[in-house]
Amino acid sequence: MGDKRTKQRITSKIDELPEGLRMKVDVMLADTSNTYEYISQFLKGEGYDISKSSVGRYATRTNNAMQRLLEAQAQTDRLIQVVKENPEADYTEAAILLTMNGLLNKVATAEEEFNEMPLDKAGRLIASLSRTKVYKDRVRQDMRRKADIAFREMESEMLKVIKQDEKSAEQLKEILTRAKERMMEDD
Repeated sequence: MGDKRTKQRITSKIDELPEGLRMKVDVMLADTSNTYEYISQFLKGEGYDISKSSVGRYATRTNNAMQRLLEAQAQTDRLIQVVKENPEADYTEAAILLTMNGLLNKVATAEEEFNEMPLDKAGRLIASLSRTKVYKDRVRQDMRRKADIAFREMESEMLKVIKQDEKSAEQLKEILTRAKERMMEDD
């Protein structure tokens, strides 16, 4: 018989508090001088019987979510900085690598949130990134082929124009060859 797991949303009594009171709890948690016991007593004074353990679990869950958000923001900031410093850089490759790194970290650390993500979805995300890389490589190869054709045609036309001067023709051919080699270099 199959052991079918169901995805359960994690909620706590604090999540069910009125918005204003929950925000006060969040502010109190941000101040490390407030203990979970103190926050629990504060909530009891407001008419809500919430244990210090519940406060602690809520704090851990919200801190983990905040940490993930800060890490994602830091990665985005690094990507933006790379783009600013290297406008010619292929930032799609950097974005793909950051995303792949995040997925691989998720797999490697087996975070609680990963358990909530169906394995087939993680696999589809990895496969999608791989397809994007293959597509990008194919586009780059196509651009090289088109550039090669364009350079050969341009070389042929220019040689026809300056055919009378063999020395100039040879120099022009060398210039075109160097330009083509620089264009074809991988960054």
